[in-house]
Amino acid sequence: MTPPRLVPLLAQFDFARTRLSGRMAGPVMDSGDGTDTEVGPMTDEEYFWEPVPDCWSVRRRADGPGPRATVLAGAGDWGRDAAAYPHPWPPPFTTIAWRLSHLTEMLALRADHTAGSRGLTRADHRVEGGAAGAVAGFESAAAAWHTALLSVDEAALDTVGYCTYPHGSDAEEPFVDIAWWVNQELLHHGAEIALIRDLYRARGL
Repeated sequence: MTPPRLVPLLAQFDFARTRLSGRMAGPVMDSGDGTDTEVGPMTDEEYFWEPVPDCWSVRRRADGPGPRATVLAGAGDWGRDAAAYPHPWPPPFTTIAWRLSHLTEMLALRADHTAGSRGLTRADHRVEGGAAGAVAGFESAAAAWHTALLSVDEAALDTVGYCTYPHGSDAEEPFVDIAWWVNQELLHHGAEIALIRDLYRARGL
């Protein structure tokens, strides 16, 4: 049985996940008022669109990192712009590709460090070089995190360091706080991705 304290967090996660998936893949999305709005699947052009100069994005590894980045994070032929702390200031504007890769990696790795091998690292996460693959990767990672949430009990919610994810505050926080944090990550990055899609659509109007 899902712990009562986790029920609203799980419901919020599932709502945000479904809404973002529809916003990226179509054929309809939740308009927010209970009606469906038609939307086409995200294209590669949108995925890589840079609305301002010197964005951080996802790039072919052979091309090297972008402006102010020092490394391409992830596995495979593509990588995500990154830099060691302290990060560049002001922060670079990031493309849909960057934001979706970041979100997918976080979900996949936190799922593994909660209910999997507890051994995956950023270097193991495959970065996708196209919109369709990235959306599919997000769906898989979100499903894994949902499953990981279903595996926890009341004691786990209060356990500090229950999730051993190495790129956050998980080692210092009870798991219920980590579940809340993942939700806000999904909500705010999902809103950013939706806004960039809107800006892309309106760019020539």
